[in-house]
This record gives sequence, structure tokens and C-alpha cells, in this order.
Amino acid sequence: MATYFKPSVEQIEAAEGKTVPDIIAPGLQVLFCGINPGLYSGATGHHFARPGNRFWPALHASGFTAELLHPSQEELLLKEGVGITNFVERASRAAAELRREELIEGGKRLEEKVRKFKPSVLAVLGITAYRAAFKKPKAVLGLQEEGLAGTAVYVLPNPSGLNAHFTPKQLAVEFRKLLLFAFEEGGQGTFGI
Repeated sequence: MATYFKPSVEQIEAAEGKTVPDIIAPGLQVLFCGINPGLYSGATGHHFARPGNRFWPALHASGFTAELLHPSQEELLLKEGVGITNFVERASRAAAELRREELIEGGKRLEEKVRKFKPSVLAVLGITAYRAAFKKPKAVLGLQEEGLAGTAVYVLPNPSGLNAHFTPKQLAVEFRKLLLFAFEEGGQGTFGI
């Protein structure tokens, strides 16, 4: 059994403001966009790393990955045409600490990344962040009517364990809808991690 780095309480506390590198490459099929790294992710240097975050289980349960990946295995997603970025780069205790202006600025940076890397689908993880960043107060989950820089935009629920509105099973259903849209309707690949 593999052993993974587990940060200490002190390392987690010291992660305020740290950044987590994007997992990104040109021509991805799906680019997931989180709100910002939490302190646990800031301490480990990996996306969605906090125990209890449901991103990795939802990827697996929906069929994106054949096995449940650990956050430290995030680079494996690139081989399958999937990447990860965030609206706001700095780690914080909670996304609620972010100012609306930070999300709007993050939306502009995200648009630049989408123009540069040209993913087929941008999957935003969090309806509230999407609404704030792109000034779309009436947006709903799912495929958005308007894309971003020639890329389809699909909004999913935030997979944070703090989001009690969606059970793990419901999250997997929403991720599966994205998978079917991005890979079957788009017809550009299959998954096998």
C-alpha cells in the first residue's frame, strides 16, 4: 500500500496564500476549474487534497477514472485529456473568504487559459463561483448557453465536503452527465485510468 504525505497542523496553517500548480496541457477534453485551493491542498501541493473532498471519488464513481486516484496522482489525468485549474490561485481556509473581485479577476485569467490551451469543455466546480466570476446570477447547473472563448462551459456542484446540498451519489450522477457530454456527444475519446 502506498504511503502519501500527510501535512501537520502547522504545515496546513502555514499554507495560507500558497498556490497549487495547474494540471493543464493544450487540447484537453475537459478542464476542471475549482474555486481556489484549501489550506490542505496548499500544504500538499495537490488539488482537492483534503480528506473528505469528494472530487476524486466523484471522478471515479462517474466513470472518469477506472480506479480511485489519490490527489498526488493528479498528473495521470493529463494522459486522459483532463486537467485542473482554479479561479483564484491562493489557498485559503474557505472559499467564502474570497472577495467577489478576486473571482471576477479569476474569471478573466481563466478565459486567458481557455484561449491558450483550448479545452473542449470547461467544467466549473461551483455554481456560486461561476455566477460571481462571470456575472451570471441566473446560471444553473449543467451546460451553459454561452461558452467561453470557443469552449463549452459545463457547471457542476462544488465537490467540497462542506457542500451538503449534494450527496456523493448525486455528485457522481452530475459528473457522469459531464463525462457523457464531453466524451460521447463530443466523440473525442474514452477514459481508462
